[in-house]
Amino acid sequence: MIIKDVQVHYRNIPLLVPFKTALRTANDIDSVDVNVILDNGIIGMGAAAPAVAITGDSTESIMSALLGPIKGVLVGHDLNDFQTALKKVQLCCIGNTSAKAAANMALYDAYCKWLNIPLYAYLGGRKNLQTSMTIGVDTPEKMAWDAEKSVEAGFHLLKIKVGTHPELDINRIEAIRRAVPPDTKFRLDANQAWEPKQAVQILRELEKRKLGIEFVEQPVSAHDWEGLKYVTERTCLPVMADESLFTAKDALKLVSGRYVDLINIKLMKCGGITEAWKIAGIAEANGVKCMVGSMMEPSLSVAAAAHFAAAHPNVYYLDLDAPLWLSEEPDHLTYDGENVLLPGRPGIGVVQPV
Repeated sequence: MIIKDVQVHYRNIPLLVPFKTALRTANDIDSVDVNVILDNGIIGMGAAAPAVAITGDSTESIMSALLGPIKGVLVGHDLNDFQTALKKVQLCCIGNTSAKAAANMALYDAYCKWLNIPLYAYLGGRKNLQTSMTIGVDTPEKMAWDAEKSVEAGFHLLKIKVGTHPELDINRIEAIRRAVPPDTKFRLDANQAWEPKQAVQILRELEKRKLGIEFVEQPVSAHDWEGLKYVTERTCLPVMADESLFTAKDALKLVSGRYVDLINIKLMKCGGITEAWKIAGIAEANGVKCMVGSMMEPSLSVAAAAHFAAAHPNVYYLDLDAPLWLSEEPDHLTYDGENVLLPGRPGIGVVQPV
């Protein structure tokens, strides 16, 4: 079962509507698709999306890493030695987590296709998955309308993007609360937009208003770990790390030092399923629950994240709605309202090209 070739393809995928956060507005996404081709005809498939502001990875750098050092260590390798292949990808270059994630999931896909089992079965679990729906930054009226439509579509978990202006953010959340049923849960995502003292002030005000907020994600700068801890220790709302978390070493410091209450694992940040599994295990050992999230990325990589989330016992929250924003129809997973349904096909579940 020798790896014969690694091929890379680029696609641009328009979004159905613009995706707005405190950091940017996106109208489309780039997808770098990778095929790991075995000598027995099996093709393992993975994908990555650039997010320069978060991972530092561009479309060009992802393609270069895949066709350069990653291809160099994989071609000629016997995939029967599966764990060594995974390790080679992680060690072949510094950084490039998005490219590593794409190669990592392609290797898992190929190996599970050879075993003829779904990825979640290889990982050892299949719990039910419910994702939140993201409400992008806009006027209070537009965000309330978007939230109402999301609830009508079957979502009772809303991830609300905030961070552009504190007073306006509170008005946005209150407008959404008035528009949706009282059992709808809110998850706030500030995308690093607040200063620590400002975040505490905003969150304490939101606590007083009892708006049904489950947790707040990355309220301060990714590099301001002491700021994260400052906010965590001074608010009753659980604080989740996102952009602050890339590696298992990051996770160990964040959870053992009690910098945050929760962590958000994304394959594009950590480099794939192998590192994600380590992160979730470290968090579990320290009594910290995990969310599995995605950036605005192709449905193939989101499906890989969903398989991981279904299997790991310390994943309690999901933010995997990205495919619902894309103009293409995924064949890797389906949605029934907020329920994410994994296919029973081998590997990630992608129909292999003929």
